[in-house]
Amino acid sequence: MNQPHLEQIAKELESPRLRDRMVAITKLREVEAEQAVPLIKKVLDDPSLQVRSMAVFALGIKATSESFPLLLELLEDDDYGIRADAAGALGYLQDPRAFDPLVRLFYEDTHWLVRFSAAVSLGNLQNPEAKVVLEQALHSEQGVLQQAAIAALGEIKSVESLDEMLSFAQSQDWLVRQRLAQALANFSTDKSISALNYLQKDSHPQVSEAATHSLEQIRS
Repeated sequence: MNQPHLEQIAKELESPRLRDRMVAITKLREVEAEQAVPLIKKVLDDPSLQVRSMAVFALGIKATSESFPLLLELLEDDDYGIRADAAGALGYLQDPRAFDPLVRLFYEDTHWLVRFSAAVSLGNLQNPEAKVVLEQALHSEQGVLQQAAIAALGEIKSVESLDEMLSFAQSQDWLVRQRLAQALANFSTDKSISALNYLQKDSHPQVSEAATHSLEQIRS
Protein backbone atom coordinates (compact mmCIF):
# COMPACT_ATOMS: atom_id res chain seq x y z
CA MET A 1 0.00 0.00 0.00
CA ASN A 2 1.43 3.37 -0.97
CA GLN A 3 2.42 6.02 1.56
CA PRO A 4 -0.28 8.59 0.69
CA HIS A 5 -2.97 5.97 1.41
CA LEU A 6 -1.40 5.24 4.81
CA GLU A 7 -1.29 8.94 5.57
CA GLN A 8 -4.99 9.20 4.72
CA ILE A 9 -5.84 6.32 7.08
CA ALA A 10 -3.75 7.94 9.83
CA LYS A 11 -5.65 11.17 9.34
CA GLU A 12 -9.02 9.38 9.47
CA LEU A 13 -8.02 7.66 12.71
CA GLU A 14 -7.70 11.11 14.28
CA SER A 15 -11.04 12.32 12.95
CA PRO A 16 -13.58 13.56 15.52
CA ARG A 17 -16.22 11.54 13.65
CA LEU A 18 -16.70 8.03 15.02
CA ARG A 19 -17.63 6.62 11.63
CA ASP A 20 -14.39 7.89 10.06
CA ARG A 21 -12.29 6.15 12.71
CA MET A 22 -14.21 2.89 12.37
CA VAL A 23 -13.87 2.92 8.58
CA ALA A 24 -10.15 3.64 8.90
CA ILE A 25 -9.61 0.61 11.14
CA THR A 26 -11.47 -1.52 8.60
CA LYS A 27 -9.12 -0.26 5.88
CA LEU A 28 -6.15 -1.47 7.93
CA ARG A 29 -7.11 -5.03 7.02
CA GLU A 30 -5.46 -4.37 3.66
CA VAL A 31 -2.27 -2.98 5.24
CA GLU A 32 0.81 -5.08 6.05
CA ALA A 33 1.15 -5.83 9.75
CA GLU A 34 4.35 -3.83 10.27
CA GLN A 35 2.64 -0.74 8.85
CA ALA A 36 -0.74 -1.39 10.43
CA VAL A 37 0.23 -1.87 14.09
CA PRO A 38 1.66 1.66 14.62
CA LEU A 39 -1.65 3.01 13.29
CA ILE A 40 -3.71 0.61 15.42
CA LYS A 41 -1.86 1.87 18.50
CA LYS A 42 -3.25 5.35 17.82
CA VAL A 43 -6.76 4.24 18.78
CA LEU A 44 -6.16 1.74 21.57
CA ASP A 45 -7.16 4.49 24.01
CA ASP A 46 -9.96 5.88 21.84
CA PRO A 47 -12.92 7.40 23.76
CA SER A 48 -15.25 5.04 21.85
CA LEU A 49 -15.40 1.46 23.12
CA GLN A 50 -16.45 0.37 19.62
CA VAL A 51 -13.25 1.76 18.14
CA ARG A 52 -11.12 0.32 20.93
CA SER A 53 -12.73 -3.10 20.44
CA MET A 54 -12.04 -3.03 16.71
CA ALA A 55 -8.42 -1.97 17.36
CA VAL A 56 -7.87 -4.79 19.87
CA PHE A 57 -9.26 -7.35 17.43
CA ALA A 58 -6.98 -5.95 14.72
CA LEU A 59 -3.94 -6.68 16.89
CA GLY A 60 -4.91 -10.34 16.83
CA ILE A 61 -4.74 -10.54 13.06
CA LYS A 62 -1.77 -8.20 12.54
CA ALA A 63 1.09 -10.05 14.16
CA THR A 64 4.27 -8.11 14.88
CA SER A 65 6.70 -8.17 17.80
CA GLU A 66 4.49 -5.53 19.44
CA SER A 67 1.14 -7.31 19.14
CA PHE A 68 1.59 -9.84 21.93
CA PRO A 69 2.85 -7.45 24.66
CA LEU A 70 0.16 -4.92 23.76
CA LEU A 71 -2.55 -7.56 24.13
CA LEU A 72 -1.08 -8.70 27.44
CA GLU A 73 -1.44 -5.15 28.77
CA LEU A 74 -5.04 -5.02 27.56
CA LEU A 75 -5.88 -8.12 29.61
CA GLU A 76 -5.63 -5.76 32.60
CA ASP A 77 -8.02 -3.15 31.18
CA ASP A 78 -10.75 -1.77 33.45
CA ASP A 79 -13.45 -2.56 30.87
CA TYR A 80 -14.48 -6.23 30.81
CA GLY A 81 -15.36 -5.98 27.10
CA ILE A 82 -11.82 -4.91 26.22
CA ARG A 83 -10.36 -7.69 28.40
CA ALA A 84 -12.57 -10.18 26.57
CA ASP A 85 -11.53 -8.74 23.20
CA ALA A 86 -7.86 -8.99 24.15
CA ALA A 87 -8.29 -12.62 25.23
CA GLY A 88 -10.02 -13.39 21.93
CA ALA A 89 -7.32 -11.61 19.95
CA LEU A 90 -4.64 -13.72 21.66
CA GLY A 91 -6.44 -16.77 20.33
CA TYR A 92 -6.27 -15.39 16.80
CA LEU A 93 -2.62 -14.50 17.27
CA GLN A 94 -1.90 -18.13 18.27
CA ASP A 95 1.25 -17.20 20.15
CA PRO A 96 2.04 -20.11 22.50
CA ARG A 97 3.22 -17.60 25.14
CA ALA A 98 -0.44 -16.67 25.62
CA PHE A 99 -1.21 -19.98 27.36
CA ASP A 100 -0.31 -19.01 30.93
CA PRO A 101 -1.89 -15.52 30.77
CA LEU A 102 -5.13 -17.01 29.41
CA VAL A 103 -5.23 -19.69 32.11
CA ARG A 104 -4.67 -17.04 34.78
CA LEU A 105 -7.37 -14.86 33.23
CA PHE A 106 -9.86 -17.73 33.25
CA TYR A 107 -9.26 -18.41 36.94
CA GLU A 108 -9.01 -14.82 38.17
CA ASP A 109 -11.44 -12.73 36.14
CA THR A 110 -14.95 -12.46 37.53
CA HIS A 111 -16.83 -11.66 34.33
CA TRP A 112 -18.28 -14.56 32.35
CA LEU A 113 -17.56 -12.93 28.97
CA VAL A 114 -13.85 -12.64 29.75
CA ARG A 115 -13.70 -16.24 30.97
CA PHE A 116 -15.61 -17.34 27.86
CA SER A 117 -13.07 -15.62 25.57
CA ALA A 118 -10.18 -17.11 27.52
CA ALA A 119 -11.61 -20.62 27.19
CA VAL A 120 -12.22 -20.25 23.45
CA SER A 121 -8.69 -18.94 22.91
CA LEU A 122 -7.18 -21.80 24.90
CA GLY A 123 -8.81 -24.05 22.33
CA ASN A 124 -7.36 -21.97 19.50
CA LEU A 125 -3.85 -22.40 20.95
CA GLN A 126 -4.38 -26.19 20.78
CA ASN A 127 -2.22 -26.80 23.83
CA PRO A 128 -3.24 -30.14 25.41
CA GLU A 129 -2.29 -28.76 28.84
CA ALA A 130 -5.48 -26.68 28.70
CA LYS A 131 -7.47 -29.85 29.46
CA VAL A 132 -7.57 -29.28 33.24
CA VAL A 133 -8.85 -25.72 32.92
CA LEU A 134 -11.41 -26.59 30.28
CA GLU A 135 -12.76 -29.55 32.24
CA GLN A 136 -13.38 -27.16 35.13
CA ALA A 137 -15.25 -24.87 32.73
CA LEU A 138 -17.47 -27.82 31.80
CA HIS A 139 -18.84 -27.76 35.33
CA SER A 140 -19.74 -24.09 35.24
CA GLU A 141 -23.36 -23.19 35.87
CA GLN A 142 -23.24 -20.90 32.83
CA GLY A 143 -24.19 -22.52 29.55
CA VAL A 144 -21.93 -20.26 27.50
CA LEU A 145 -18.88 -21.43 29.44
CA GLN A 146 -19.92 -25.03 28.95
CA GLN A 147 -20.21 -24.37 25.23
CA ALA A 148 -16.76 -22.74 25.11
CA ALA A 149 -15.19 -25.61 27.05
CA ILE A 150 -16.76 -28.29 24.85
CA ALA A 151 -15.61 -26.54 21.68
CA ALA A 152 -12.10 -25.99 23.03
CA LEU A 153 -11.72 -29.58 24.25
CA GLY A 154 -12.66 -30.60 20.73
CA GLU A 155 -10.00 -28.25 19.32
CA ILE A 156 -7.28 -29.79 21.47
CA LYS A 157 -8.65 -33.29 20.73
CA SER A 158 -8.70 -34.28 24.39
CA VAL A 159 -9.75 -37.92 24.17
CA GLU A 160 -9.34 -38.18 27.96
CA SER A 161 -12.17 -35.64 28.35
CA LEU A 162 -14.55 -37.43 26.02
CA ASP A 163 -16.65 -39.11 28.73
CA GLU A 164 -17.22 -35.81 30.50
CA MET A 165 -18.10 -34.14 27.22
CA LEU A 166 -20.60 -36.87 26.35
CA SER A 167 -22.48 -36.25 29.58
CA PHE A 168 -23.84 -33.12 27.85
CA ALA A 169 -25.56 -35.10 25.08
CA GLN A 170 -28.79 -34.77 27.05
CA SER A 171 -28.29 -31.16 28.16
CA GLN A 172 -31.50 -29.13 28.31
CA ASP A 173 -29.74 -26.36 26.40
CA TRP A 174 -29.82 -27.15 22.68
CA LEU A 175 -26.89 -24.81 22.06
CA VAL A 176 -24.75 -26.96 24.35
CA ARG A 177 -25.87 -30.09 22.48
CA GLN A 178 -25.11 -28.39 19.16
CA ARG A 179 -21.62 -27.41 20.33
CA LEU A 180 -21.05 -31.01 21.44
CA ALA A 181 -22.15 -32.33 18.06
CA GLN A 182 -19.70 -29.98 16.36
CA ALA A 183 -16.82 -30.78 18.73
CA LEU A 184 -17.22 -34.54 18.27
CA ALA A 185 -16.08 -34.19 14.66
CA ASN A 186 -12.55 -34.12 16.16
CA PHE A 187 -12.87 -37.63 17.62
CA SER A 188 -13.05 -40.78 15.53
CA THR A 189 -13.87 -43.25 18.30
CA ASP A 190 -16.70 -45.71 18.82
CA LYS A 191 -18.05 -43.58 21.68
CA SER A 192 -18.03 -40.33 19.71
CA ILE A 193 -19.63 -41.91 16.65
CA SER A 194 -22.30 -43.54 18.82
CA ALA A 195 -23.01 -40.16 20.45
CA LEU A 196 -23.25 -38.48 17.05
CA ASN A 197 -25.73 -41.11 15.87
CA TYR A 198 -27.78 -40.31 18.98
CA LEU A 199 -27.53 -36.53 18.41
CA GLN A 200 -28.50 -37.01 14.78
CA LYS A 201 -31.97 -37.88 16.08
CA ASP A 202 -32.13 -34.79 18.31
CA SER A 203 -35.44 -32.93 18.41
CA HIS A 204 -33.72 -29.64 17.53
CA PRO A 205 -32.88 -29.41 13.80
CA GLN A 206 -29.64 -27.48 14.31
CA VAL A 207 -28.31 -30.15 16.67
CA SER A 208 -29.29 -32.89 14.22
CA GLU A 209 -27.66 -31.03 11.31
CA ALA A 210 -24.46 -30.48 13.29
CA ALA A 211 -24.29 -34.19 14.15
CA THR A 212 -24.84 -35.18 10.51
CA HIS A 213 -22.10 -32.81 9.36
CA SER A 214 -19.67 -34.14 11.99
CA LEU A 215 -20.33 -37.73 10.95
CA GLU A 216 -19.65 -36.77 7.33
CA GLN A 217 -16.34 -35.16 8.40
CA ILE A 218 -15.27 -38.27 10.31
CA ARG A 219 -16.11 -40.56 7.40
CA SER A 220 -14.53 -38.42 4.67
